Amino acid sequence: MGVLLPQNSIEVAENPMTLRRLVLVLLLVGGFWFLVSHLPVGLGKSGLFSARGDGSPLALTEAHAAPNYDAEEQNNIAVYKRVAPSVVNITSKAMKFNFFYGQVPEEGQGSGFILDKAGHVLTNFHVIADANRIVVKLSDKHDYTATIVGSDRVHDLALLQIKAPNLEPVTLADSSDLVVGQKVYAIGNPFGFNGTMTRGIISSIRSIRGSEGAPIEDAIQTDAAINPGNSGGPLLNSRGEVIGINTMIATGGVEQSSGIGFAIPINTAKAVLGDLTRYGRVRRPSLGIVSLAIGPDVAEQMGLPAVSGVLVQKVLPGGAAERGGLHGGNQQAYLGNMPIVMGGDLIVSIDGQQIEDTSDISTVMEKHQPGESITVTFYRGQRKMTARLTLTEGREVNT
Repeated sequence: MGVLLPQNSIEVAENPMTLRRLVLVLLLVGGFWFLVSHLPVGLGKSGLFSARGDGSPLALTEAHAAPNYDAEEQNNIAVYKRVAPSVVNITSKAMKFNFFYGQVPEEGQGSGFILDKAGHVLTNFHVIADANRIVVKLSDKHDYTATIVGSDRVHDLALLQIKAPNLEPVTLADSSDLVVGQKVYAIGNPFGFNGTMTRGIISSIRSIRGSEGAPIEDAIQTDAAINPGNSGGPLLNSRGEVIGINTMIATGGVEQSSGIGFAIPINTAKAVLGDLTRYGRVRRPSLGIVSLAIGPDVAEQMGLPAVSGVLVQKVLPGGAAERGGLHGGNQQAYLGNMPIVMGGDLIVSIDGQQIEDTSDISTVMEKHQPGESITVTFYRGQRKMTARLTLTEGREVNT
């Protein structure tokens, strides 16, 4: 007589390997859980687990006092704190025509700095050129609409004015005694990053051609980083006084700093601020001539008595040259494909300064005002002569 067993007992008995596997899995899972939840993190070099450390608490070394800045750092900080509130961001807004002759808005950005409590702001002309609206943002982030008091395209200068309270003007230095190697600072808004200061030295002091082709005498070359957006901002000495207005960078084809930047000397700006305030433009003196620069080769071909100078092709009616008795030419000729007029006086010096081309005349004119007198030395034919000329105001070239 047989014994009857439950059906499920028969199944377990028939599958003893399944039961053993189940028990083994449970033991492994339980053992792992015990190790993870009860043992410390890491069991040393010989343990089952290895951690990056010995389990000791992290100990940081922190400064217990404010940092001590060295003398150079203190000066950097002092210059920035003194001048940064006087530097402004300038946004010019203009309407341009697109390819389909439709008007589209265009914005440009630059920098500037506050001259006085009345809200006069100095910047570059090219920052606000063609603008129909100019917005000045102060260091406190407040915006003000600016008006153009006057502009000087030749020197790339513009004088603006805003109505704002609690303005902090800069201090202007004398830029006539600058030396190469002198430490300088530039503060502005390169690429729109407001209130940026860079530092460098005066790399050179040289004459350069401005954006309009006119000479900028004694321009300050610096290796302080100057980028688009710095234009119109101040270049400072180590006392935080303005020695120049940042205006140009040498790009090498890429519109960013290449380590060579230029600033207009602040004395140049001082010389024209009176005219900008009074007339809205700069009254420049003029000889009143149409001229042609003569070099050695051309002088030899023409049979002139000097190897270089400026030939007077025409004297303008009522100008300084006509009033002073200078003569223009009377012989039509061609220099290459360019028509010229020969036979006029050849200017070789003004006030004892040698004149070799028209830029030399521009340099002399920069030192004078309309109504002042100069002594001109020239050749008429083979005869050397001098004349005293009273300068008249030149043709207006500003906007």
